[in-house]
Amino acid sequence: MISFRVFTITTLALTLANTVLASTAFAGNVYQFRDRDGRVLFTNVVTANRTPSDPRFREYRTLEKVTWFKDTNVHTYRNWGSSEYDLLPSFSKNRNAFDDLILNASLQSGVDRALIKAVIHTESGFNPKARSAPGAQGLMQLMPATAARYNVRDAYDPQDNIRAGTRHLRYLLERYDQNLELALAAYNAGEKNVEKYNGIPPFAETQDYVRRVVSRYKHLYHGNS
Repeated sequence: MISFRVFTITTLALTLANTVLASTAFAGNVYQFRDRDGRVLFTNVVTANRTPSDPRFREYRTLEKVTWFKDTNVHTYRNWGSSEYDLLPSFSKNRNAFDDLILNASLQSGVDRALIKAVIHTESGFNPKARSAPGAQGLMQLMPATAARYNVRDAYDPQDNIRAGTRHLRYLLERYDQNLELALAAYNAGEKNVEKYNGIPPFAETQDYVRRVVSRYKHLYHGNS
């Protein structure tokens, strides 16, 4: 019989999770489960080569955020802030580090700085060195073709990246008559896919992406950026 040590942690206590896990003897194999009441459970595996029998448990990784969608691209970011930390001051050490660059890009482009920040949050978690498997780079996850289009010399340079990403966002907003959701869908999945499906493409990643950016724009950064 497998024995598990399980503890429950609330959303506000998630900032302590890494410290707790790292200080315990079972930090090597930890699995996370969220129950029907929204409580987060963590458990260790004490029997070699065995995993929790409940399929709703998933391995907990402290240094990596992975978003996996089989019908489109795979995005992997290291040190990427989890959405559970969105409303916590300690969400990311970089969260406000680029505010001046965001403001300058907003003033030059006319794009709301709150929207720019919501896109950066969703694209890279404020990690200027983020890189996705398909090759998107930097804070606003510029693909090489997009970077070249806006004469980006170094996609990992925050100023260059934010400038180009914001210009591209402005272009998409204008192309889709200020329809925010379509512009964001095109930013994520490309204009051809938006045209092909005459709207937001039926890709799990893209639909999730649009929801996340819009939510963060309206509820997290608007009026507070």
